[in-house]
Amino acid sequence: MLESLKNKKILIIVAHPDDELLGVGGTMNKLANEYNCTIRSVILGEGITSRASYRDPELWKLELIEHKKNIESARKAIGYTSVGVYDFPDNRFDSVDLLDIVKIVETEKKEFNPEIIFTHHGGDLNIDHQKTFEAVITAIRPMEHEKVKMIITFETPSGTEWRAASDPKHFIPNFFIEISKKNLQAKIKGMESYKFEKRDYPHPRSSEALTILAKQRGIIVGKLLAEAFMIIRVIS
Repeated sequence: MLESLKNKKILIIVAHPDDELLGVGGTMNKLANEYNCTIRSVILGEGITSRASYRDPELWKLELIEHKKNIESARKAIGYTSVGVYDFPDNRFDSVDLLDIVKIVETEKKEFNPEIIFTHHGGDLNIDHQKTFEAVITAIRPMEHEKVKMIITFETPSGTEWRAASDPKHFIPNFFIEISKKNLQAKIKGMESYKFEKRDYPHPRSSEALTILAKQRGIIVGKLLAEAFMIIRVIS
């Protein structure tokens, strides 16, 4: 299965800065450096303003500038090709017409022309993750001339695992990619770039927790380290 990703153009579509690393950072590093993949990430939301009681981007002007610089530092740590950054309101994607998000995904898809898309699990607790998934599924409808042949979703620590136990939309991985210590170190280095997102252990976004998760996912499939995914659609 992994060999089918070799030399491919891959689009990673996420809601917030750092989601691209949390979900697929080790795999991106592996595919970019070992499988000759051309990878672009699309970050739809600004990722900060929900931390205030009301949204006022002007109050966060300096932080938003630094946040965008952190995105580029994280990109360099992973070694993927390019990134597109947008400004949908943090944790308020449900206040935006879904069509507006779909149009961004469609534009990015048309310009980059990927064969494979990775995005959020549709059952995440975070509303922005849910809406990102819905926008991707809408934009990548299996029409006759659709070039995207594979849609894969990932887990996002501090979002996916916090879904209620009784909820039917849990993340149940059916595809695992083995990663190396080097791949994991790149992922952790990238997360360290995100001043406003990284946390101390035992928070799920801490370097220790990300290491534990990679080990736990590896144990499931008899590997030292892995990242876990759900295959949504494959067309061959």
